[in-house]
Amino acid sequence: MAGDIQLTCSDCGQEFTFSAADQAFYQERGYSTPKRCRNCRQAKKNDQGGSGHRSASSQGTPVICSGCGQPTTVPFEPRGDRPVYCRDCYTARKGSSGASRGRDRG
Repeated sequence: MAGDIQLTCSDCGQEFTFSAADQAFYQERGYSTPKRCRNCRQAKKNDQGGSGHRSASSQGTPVICSGCGQPTTVPFEPRGDRPVYCRDCYTARKGSSGASRGRDRG
């Protein structure tokens, strides 16, 4: 397991420690590395009225599907560094991801 690492908060610019235990927790749940320190994460949650994930998912976020180009709504706030798909394109990609990855790289 990796040791503690120092990260810089994207909001306040202060360094914070991403402990080895927190890294394991995040990895186990498939979370990405935090961009904000604990205080800024809490402040963002408070600004969004509690848990940011729940408020975003109850309303949805309008996006353009990266697969078919059609407008759709997703139950999360896209980060911008990954494609976002409508339900149909996501299901199609998920079902064929194992077979197509080998062919695409060959």
